[in-house]
Amino acid sequence: MCAAICPSGVHERKTGHNRVSKPRSYLCIGKECENNPLYCIDHCPRKALSIVQNQNYTSIGDSRWTREFILGTWKQAETGLPLQGLKYEIGSSGGGFDGLLFKFQKEGRTEAIEESAINTELELNKRDGRKISIKVPFYGGGMSFGSVGLKVMLARAKAAKAWGTFTCTGEGGYPDALKPYDDNMITQVATGLFGVSEDSIQRVKIVEFKYAQGAKPGLGGHLLGDKVTSEVARMREAVAGSSLFSPFPFHSVYSVEDHKKHVDWIREINPDALISVKVSTPSDIDMVAVGSYYAGAHIIHLDGSYGGTGAAPDIAKKNIAMPIEYAIPKVHEFLKEEGIRDKITVIASGGIRTAYDAAKAIALGSDGVVIGTSDLVALGCVRCGCCESNRGCPRGIATTDPELSEVISVEWGAQRLINLYAAWRSTLISILKQLGMQSITELVGRYDCLMNSEHTKGKDD
Repeated sequence: MCAAICPSGVHERKTGHNRVSKPRSYLCIGKECENNPLYCIDHCPRKALSIVQNQNYTSIGDSRWTREFILGTWKQAETGLPLQGLKYEIGSSGGGFDGLLFKFQKEGRTEAIEESAINTELELNKRDGRKISIKVPFYGGGMSFGSVGLKVMLARAKAAKAWGTFTCTGEGGYPDALKPYDDNMITQVATGLFGVSEDSIQRVKIVEFKYAQGAKPGLGGHLLGDKVTSEVARMREAVAGSSLFSPFPFHSVYSVEDHKKHVDWIREINPDALISVKVSTPSDIDMVAVGSYYAGAHIIHLDGSYGGTGAAPDIAKKNIAMPIEYAIPKVHEFLKEEGIRDKITVIASGGIRTAYDAAKAIALGSDGVVIGTSDLVALGCVRCGCCESNRGCPRGIATTDPELSEVISVEWGAQRLINLYAAWRSTLISILKQLGMQSITELVGRYDCLMNSEHTKGKDD
């Protein structure tokens, strides 16, 4: 009876056998099935079935990346479909993007807008006539070869190509396997100059200077020797097994004039490349943004303190730099006052977990966002916090270990990311439609579309 009535295929009776095999619990939709007339627990004549909470479910998640966010990201990566409900929109941190909700229109223009007519395209170049745009207002943040494995980098590159956006190499060099995706890659120049070459700079449409990282501002980078395999060492021109450090800051840059020399250096090597400047969020981030514009940058990339992998030290993430939701409007307003807001692209990162977070960042004043941890969660990351150890990642993501890397298939990973991006775009279109907007650019700096999430306390999802 159980095998016959279960609509989810949890119970299976194999042909020729009198017994039902062990329930495939991962297919069960749980308590949501209670009101279903086919609810197996009610029908079981021997009362042999029960539903209990999976212990793995209770062991994952934290206040920012709740278990609902993790499982919701997995669902989107599996199906490509958006999710609805407050549990997929705000976490339990009580601050940041969890403190904000959209004020949607109840009637009026929203009904007249066709979703197919809503434009999510973002133009990245505002300085001159060259058109370099992305089809969705987000792209992949820097994850270096060494911090993650090559299969993860390839999966992200394939997804970026499929969606007409970009992903970043990070500061670990430009592996040969990524060269077929040159048009969708951003190469990074960081303080350690690992893997930086004229060839890699000339390959890409965007070069990113990483001056600071929101998850560890003032500390630089650190790749433990266990992760420096022979391939990683070759790419970084280092010694296998030796820990590698990226100093803070660039010791050749202490002024806007020094900054401009860096930008001019890249322009001399690749005149067609856009220059992105990634910085953390100090109290004078507005001045930093203006300085980057006058140095010649096309993109100012604000990286807040909520991001970073499990390798980032908590003491830095929680105590240094400005929260990203304060930094974005501070920069947006100051650039407007200076008369240059429409001449530079503002990109935000550092804690963008969902499409709702991305839309909130844009409403606060950024043009688009960069995502990192969301990609890894889509690939199966459970945020166990062992990213710094080469043998510590159970999902084969944050590792260069040959055995653990076999856990991930490039095609499988790419498809999950493609699905995630599809779900995110659908969510963004839904948000814009409910706000009565036809383009993602209309949402930039619309603080009036946001409200404090405290107003929803006591209401149902």
